[in-house]
Amino acid sequence: MTLVAGVDSSTQSCKVVVRDAETGRLVREGRAAHPDGTEIHPSHWWTALQTAIEQAGGLDDVAAVSVAGQQHGMVCLDEDGNVVRDALLWNDTRSAAAAADLTAELGAEQWAQRIGLVPVASFTITKLRWLAQHEPANAKRTAAVCLPHDWLTWRLSGSQDLADLVTDRSDASGTGYFDSVANEYVPDLLERALGRADVVLPRVLGPTESIDGIGPGAGDNAAAILGVGAGTEVLVSLGTSGVVTAVSDVRAADASGIVAGFADATGRYLPLACTLNAARVLDATARMLGVDLATLSDLALSAPAGAEGLVLVPYLEGERTPNLPDATGALHGLTLTNATPANIARAAVEGMLCGLAVGLDALADQGADVTGVRLVGGAAVSPAVREIAPTVFGVPVTVPAPGEYVADGAARQAAWTLTGGTTPPEWTGSESKRYEAAEVPDIRARYGDAAQKYLSR
Repeated sequence: MTLVAGVDSSTQSCKVVVRDAETGRLVREGRAAHPDGTEIHPSHWWTALQTAIEQAGGLDDVAAVSVAGQQHGMVCLDEDGNVVRDALLWNDTRSAAAAADLTAELGAEQWAQRIGLVPVASFTITKLRWLAQHEPANAKRTAAVCLPHDWLTWRLSGSQDLADLVTDRSDASGTGYFDSVANEYVPDLLERALGRADVVLPRVLGPTESIDGIGPGAGDNAAAILGVGAGTEVLVSLGTSGVVTAVSDVRAADASGIVAGFADATGRYLPLACTLNAARVLDATARMLGVDLATLSDLALSAPAGAEGLVLVPYLEGERTPNLPDATGALHGLTLTNATPANIARAAVEGMLCGLAVGLDALADQGADVTGVRLVGGAAVSPAVREIAPTVFGVPVTVPAPGEYVADGAARQAAWTLTGGTTPPEWTGSESKRYEAAEVPDIRARYGDAAQKYLSR
């Protein structure tokens, strides 16, 4: 039996799965936590990876490994390969003003046409502009810029040469200075952000390329699509962030900035809408009500659809879709009658899902066939989320068995590097459960009215 390993270095933790390269059967796995915060020294990722690998029984008998990771983070290295400063993560919004400036300088339409993205605070390019403006000494020291999964792949390779940094097309497409149609970096955009374009950028590997048994890796969303086997079906992922995405043959060019024109891990494209607020909306609401997540789900299901007019706009960490980095959350429509724990729980679930439904609409506008949704992520285990989702999305929802889809996708990519060919190996899919319910349009309508109060400020 040939074994492969997949790594998911996410915002919150590192997961490692070891699978049979031919069937995809899980052989063993491990995990380790990452520190909280929106900036972190990459050494914490390396420590967590080593712990997770040890828990997973090591990699000595593994034929290939690939690393998937959180997208967009800014990892700056000096000429000796040392980390210049703590990495800024995708959910660090301090570069919001830089994003607005970059957008204004070229215009949203030109950004969308050139690279498929309109700058928001999540993207690496905005963090580089922030670095150049606020930490010029660190910007000057920077000899190479890479992403979290690039840095971990480099460390796994054992190299200390900046020229050995590699990435993949999916993660490069989220930097803000990579053209995924031409498959090349765009130096003038990099220079516009950092003030120079002479830094080393990771070489972009093809889907099946590997270096000494280490595959190209992927951004977490591209890996999740591989791991869950969604094909062209719309995938909604409810983790730290909320993601709506689907594989496409054409790169999106949405000047509104709602849909980012990313690339996938197979040579195609991955139009994607992302919210900053997903599973942690439920965590925060449960904490506010003094209950656990299971009880929160029970409460939400005990309330009527629409929570008797109570609406939660869940911009608890600012928001990316719509682009409101300084926004806060709010409860609307609170009355003496509807002020109950059950309605608050229901409003939290509905509000989180309504935020993702905005992304579904935007994907449909870009040509995606939104006739069904595959729902994954930590919050997808909630019975309330599963049962309420069809009433908000207005389409059937399929929930596969829980799994480490990002790590599984990285493992499937690792297996692909061994087999080659035009498509990744077919692995036996997990059992799924389908949820259907009549759409309740009033939920979206009231949410839209409440969210509009932010947009009209």
